[in-house]
Amino acid sequence: MFGIAEIIAVTVSCLILLLVVFSYLYFMIPARSRVRSLTADRAQLQTNIKKSEEILKSDQSTQETVRRITDSLYNFENVSLQREDEGRMELYNQLNQLMVKNGLRNTSGPTYTPLDPVGKKTTPGKSTSTKWQTAYPGIAVAVTVEGPYQNLRQFVKDIERSKQFVIINEVELQRATQSDTAPPVATEEGSGTRTSLVTLQLSMATYFQRPGAVTPTSQEQ
Repeated sequence: MFGIAEIIAVTVSCLILLLVVFSYLYFMIPARSRVRSLTADRAQLQTNIKKSEEILKSDQSTQETVRRITDSLYNFENVSLQREDEGRMELYNQLNQLMVKNGLRNTSGPTYTPLDPVGKKTTPGKSTSTKWQTAYPGIAVAVTVEGPYQNLRQFVKDIERSKQFVIINEVELQRATQSDTAPPVATEEGSGTRTSLVTLQLSMATYFQRPGAVTPTSQEQ
C-alpha cells in the first residue's frame, strides 16, 4: 500500500507532529504560566500602589486635621478666653449694664462662686464650686431678675452674644410674686398689672485663660 514516497511523507509528518507537540510543551505552557504569574504580580503591585496612595492621603488628611485642631485650640485659649483679672471686672460691669439696658429689676444676686480648674488643689478656707468645673478657671454666676418676658428674652440673648465666653447652664422662669417694691410695668398690650412680670433665675458660668497662656498679639485679637 505504501511506496517509498508515502513512507517518507508519513515519517516527515510524524516528525513535524512531534516537533509541534514538543514546542507546545516546551514553549507555550511555560510562557502561559509566565504570563499568568506576571499578570498576578501586576495586579498585586497595583493594589499595593493604591493602598500606599490611600495611606499617604490619610496621613496628609490626619496632619491637616491635627493642625486645624491645634490652631483652633490655640485661638480659643489665647484669643477667645480673656485673662482672669480682666474678665472678672468686665463680667460684673456687663451684667449690670444689661440689666439696666433691658429694664430689669435685680431681685437676687448676682452671686459669684470661683471655679478652680479640675485637678487643682483647693486652698484651705477657700470655697469653690465643683459642679461646673472644667480645665479652665472660671466663675459660676447665679442671678434672679424680674421684668417683662420680652425683656428677659433680650437679656438672655445679649448675654449669649457677649464677648465673654459664657455658658448658660440653667434657666428657670416663673410668674412674678406680688410685691410693692416695684411699680407696674406696661406691656405691649398696654396693661400695667403685676401679672405681666416674669421672674428669671439664671445660672451660668464663664471661663478664663489658664495661667501661663500666651498673650495674643494685637493682630490676633
